Amino acid sequence: MVLQIMFIKPIQNKIQWEEFILSQNEPPFLQSWHWGEFHQSLGDKIFRLGIFENEEIVGAALVIKVLARRGHFLFLPYGPAIKTKNKKQKTKNYKLKFQTLVNYLKNLAKEEKCCFVRISPLLIKNDENIKIFKDLKFQESPIHLKPETTWLLDIAPDEEKILKGMRKTTRNLIRRGYRENVQITKSENLNDLDEFYKIYQKTAERQNFVPFSKEYLKKEFNAFIKEKHIALFFAKHKGELLSAALFIFYGNQGFYHHSASSRGNSKIPTSYLMLWEAIKEAKKRNCKIFNFWGIAPPDKPKHPWQGLTLFKKGFGGYQKDLIRAQDLAINSRYWINWAIETFRRIKRGY
Repeated sequence: MVLQIMFIKPIQNKIQWEEFILSQNEPPFLQSWHWGEFHQSLGDKIFRLGIFENEEIVGAALVIKVLARRGHFLFLPYGPAIKTKNKKQKTKNYKLKFQTLVNYLKNLAKEEKCCFVRISPLLIKNDENIKIFKDLKFQESPIHLKPETTWLLDIAPDEEKILKGMRKTTRNLIRRGYRENVQITKSENLNDLDEFYKIYQKTAERQNFVPFSKEYLKKEFNAFIKEKHIALFFAKHKGELLSAALFIFYGNQGFYHHSASSRGNSKIPTSYLMLWEAIKEAKKRNCKIFNFWGIAPPDKPKHPWQGLTLFKKGFGGYQKDLIRAQDLAINSRYWINWAIETFRRIKRGY
């Protein structure tokens, strides 16, 4: 009988990291090597941790140290990625490897003077998965930092079949976009981000959300453009820019990441055609899933994403509910953070 030794060690080899992350069923770009580089460019401290069973890598976690006035914390966006061999004992295998990581994170948080660890797991919301976190003394976070109710579309079928699966109105608006001679262009040029940012700012003002800075978006673009995993799409009508979006293509998924629209001619369905062209681009890149990112939870009719949710669902697809972000308190300062975030959540109506 071979003794199984589980341990954590940092991974500094990009090839080793990417091979493991991309071997997962639905690899998230938030655990990619590029996302780590992006956060380093912002000045954040990151940790790329590997979970090893003897000498085999069986898990990986990109950990970001978040500096906040209400209390520093370690954050795992859509992580960790964990390999489970035995399908019948999947939960047990996941929990064993995850517990090894959690023990390491507790010590790391203390060393880094963090008051809690926050994980947004890429795990389906069910009793079994929720129990994994409860057993390890985690509790639900007051807020979410990444979408927990998501909308996905299987884009493996041919284009005609995908179109047939859409809401009739959406399909008609896409066709109307062609008839109205809406021009869709794709760009992988950083300089074109300036054009995107102009209407992105206007969208933020109109929809009352805090936009990311131009510098933030430029650094994100730079991190992913090295291997052409990112692209800007623009939709114009008679020379006027009406819609734009930034998409990430990573592993087997295309992600609808940032979007913007003008108050211009609202009767011209530019966003529908632009998104359809992005789906077609994802297919060209051999993606199997188009990830529309977050939608409003069905039980929250007043959620600010309701309008966007109706738009996304029109393209067909299915809802995927993930476990809510989970917090592990390291010291009593966590409860100050909990109180502040709870107040903010209630105020924003989430």
